[in-house]
Amino acid sequence: MRKINPVILFLTVILFMADTGVAQPLNIDSLTQLTRTAKKDTQKVHLYFVLANQFLEKDFNSARKYSQLGKSLSKELNYRKGVSDYYSVYSSILNFEGKFDSSLMLNLEAVDFAKENGDPEEIGRTMMNAGIAYMQLEEFEQAVKYIEGSRDIFVRNSIHQYRANTFNLLQMLYYSMRQYRKAVNNGLSAIQLLKNNKDETYLSEAYNLLGLNYIQLHIYDSAKYFLDKAGVLAIKNNNQIIQITTNLNYALIGLKLQQLDSIKYYCEKALAISRNQNASNFVGLAQFGLSYYFLLNKEYSKAILMADSALVLANTFNLRDLKQKVLPVISSVYYALQDSKKGFYYFDQYELLSDSILNESIAKNTVQIQKKFETERKEDHIRLQEGQLKQKSILIYFLVACVIAILIISLLIFRNHRNKQKLQQSKIDELETEKRLTVTEAVLKGEEQERARLAKDLHDGLGGFLSGIKFSLNDIKGNQVLSADNAQAFERSIDMLDSSINEMRRVAHNLMPEVLLKYGLDAALSDFCHEIQRSGVVHIRYQSIEFKDIKLKQSTALAVYRIVQELVNNTIKHALAKNVLVQLHASDQENTLSLTVEDDGNGFDTGVLKHASGMGWKNLQNRIDLLKGKIDLNSKPGKGTSVFIEMKM
Repeated sequence: MRKINPVILFLTVILFMADTGVAQPLNIDSLTQLTRTAKKDTQKVHLYFVLANQFLEKDFNSARKYSQLGKSLSKELNYRKGVSDYYSVYSSILNFEGKFDSSLMLNLEAVDFAKENGDPEEIGRTMMNAGIAYMQLEEFEQAVKYIEGSRDIFVRNSIHQYRANTFNLLQMLYYSMRQYRKAVNNGLSAIQLLKNNKDETYLSEAYNLLGLNYIQLHIYDSAKYFLDKAGVLAIKNNNQIIQITTNLNYALIGLKLQQLDSIKYYCEKALAISRNQNASNFVGLAQFGLSYYFLLNKEYSKAILMADSALVLANTFNLRDLKQKVLPVISSVYYALQDSKKGFYYFDQYELLSDSILNESIAKNTVQIQKKFETERKEDHIRLQEGQLKQKSILIYFLVACVIAILIISLLIFRNHRNKQKLQQSKIDELETEKRLTVTEAVLKGEEQERARLAKDLHDGLGGFLSGIKFSLNDIKGNQVLSADNAQAFERSIDMLDSSINEMRRVAHNLMPEVLLKYGLDAALSDFCHEIQRSGVVHIRYQSIEFKDIKLKQSTALAVYRIVQELVNNTIKHALAKNVLVQLHASDQENTLSLTVEDDGNGFDTGVLKHASGMGWKNLQNRIDLLKGKIDLNSKPGKGTSVFIEMKM
């Protein structure tokens, strides 16, 4: 009968309990009563499985009975998760019974069932349980395949619940395979995940095993560091198994470094806890360590006493690994006592046991090789059949390929025809756009010419006429003697005439700003913003960035000026803003001109512009299109408005 790894069995049970989602503090009698009164539903299925788990290690027959009841009810209810849970709990029962071959077959059946269901979490979990079964059978290559496969599924599908368990299992597995560096890498990953999950139950186990791996790598400082952490958590959580193993691992460090006092101290601690727990295997290991200590200290009677006690336990519980350790110590003690007959006897027993274990290993490897050979032969047969089927299918594939090729050619011809149509339509659209822009340019040019004419008529005609009237009135004022009231009325008339002349000049300036024509866009915008600021209607600030020495075509400069005029006037008329920012940014390298106009006014729903009927927005769009620019308008009610326009210079 193979030895049972209690750590792996503990993992299997915890996985089952986590998966069923039932954590009942009730005793067996209460749970049994509940199953009698519960309705036939999924909750009753869970009760059956919890009862089966309660009977684990106490009554295997009852555990099997309730797990079978859970399976039957799950099938009756067509409850797939219940069937999956049955595989977990029943494999735990088989593992506790030491029936690892049956457990493996059941877990492989569970993997197939999970794949039919297509649930990644269930597939990964069942693969992990199959890997555990392979570990118990010491078929390490298959164990690696299944556990790493489950880990990859959990990582790929962001399933965090079991990832730490897979890394910890891989740490155990690679330790068993004596690949200690790989074991350490997986152990560190397990610890990181367990620390994030704040799972101290598994964390102490991971620390302890990691310390053991570092011992095998002869990195004793790291081993002690992780064993310390394992011991602290074990005491905190009253995990006496971890307390025993950490003390035994410390004793192993003492053995490796030949620190005799350390061996005795930690073996005695482990022995005391092991006896309290009735853990025969650990009692034997602690006694073996003490017998080795007494042998090195030449306390031969004590060495014999401890070694004989360990040997009795090994024979009683069939602990062959322990027996293989103890026999050479007993032989060495008797040789030290110059009793060569007993020394040879125990050494001979050691060799016989070692040969037996070696023969079993060879036989097992032979069986595995034979299985592998038979599997490969079956695979070769399958490949041969697949090859024959492939040959028979080649003609069908060829005909299908021909049909597909004809369809692809037809599709390409049709696609080419469609592309030509799209290209022609694109050219038509381009011509229409060009025509529309030409018309727009002509309209805007005519508009600017009319503005220039009106500005000139106002300035040269009406402006000169009003200035002449003002001159005549001032001349009359100097030649006439007027009463106080008439003089005051006369002064008011002259003031009103001055205001009319200034307003006429302002209108003429807006129609065609002379500053723009003489000094350029930057000066014109600065002057425009200054005039609005001086009027007190709104606080406006103008900024130009990298615009020095930039030369623009007069038509471009005029279009940008009109755009700013329109945007600022709209802000004054509609936004009720207190502050306005006008910013002009030129990029000589990219040959682009960027305009930003922002305000802190009322804002508006930009969706209304889709149905806007006013000329202002249309004129603005026409000028931007003419400059081949892009506009980005951001506004919300109560949040102000920001307009960003980018165009080529």
